[in-house]
Parts: sequence; C-alpha cells; structure tokens
Amino acid sequence: MAQYPSDRTKTAFTSVYRFLDGGEQRFRTGTGPLKRWVIRLDYLDESELVALEDFFLSQSGKYGSFSFTDPWDSTVHPNCSMDADTLELNFSDVGRGQSHLVVKENR
Repeated sequence: MAQYPSDRTKTAFTSVYRFLDGGEQRFRTGTGPLKRWVIRLDYLDESELVALEDFFLSQSGKYGSFSFTDPWDSTVHPNCSMDADTLELNFSDVGRGQSHLVVKENR
C-alpha cells in the first residue's frame, strides 16, 4: 500500500552508436521497459516503521528480490528489489514517522 503522492516511472534502455560521418544507429537493449516506484510513507507509527525496517534488512537492501504489487493497477511484479542500500526512518512525534523507499523492477 502506498500513500500519496507517490511516483511511478518506466525506463527503457537504448544503445546509440555514432558513426564518423555523423550518422547514428539506435536500438533497444533488453526485453522492454522496467518500472520504478517511489513510495512515500507518512503518518506511520513505531510498529509500522519497525516492520518496514525489518523487511528492508531481510532483503539485504538492494540485493534481495521480492514480489511487489503495483499500487496503481494491482499488477504483481515477481522480481523486484530496493534501489538503495540505506533506509531513512524519521520520527517526528509520538505515533508519527515517515520514510520513503524506491522499488525497482529487475530483469
């Protein structure tokens, strides 16, 4: 589940070969675009932040792999990982914490 505003992007990979005459040739590398989600979480209590931290640590940061359900269209993406090795958790008040994480789709 995500809170708003959250972001979702698609990234396609293209290789470009430039020739001496100034021409260029482009072609797609990979099987298709990969998705990336920025999930912003506000108003989390301490237990929710601890659960988020436990999940992040169980994935070894960006080295783990898990299934992720897209909050926009409920599509399950079976091979995803975190985009960073660090997770920032902010406690601003009793029962109020924030965090954000980036989930990326893997090939």
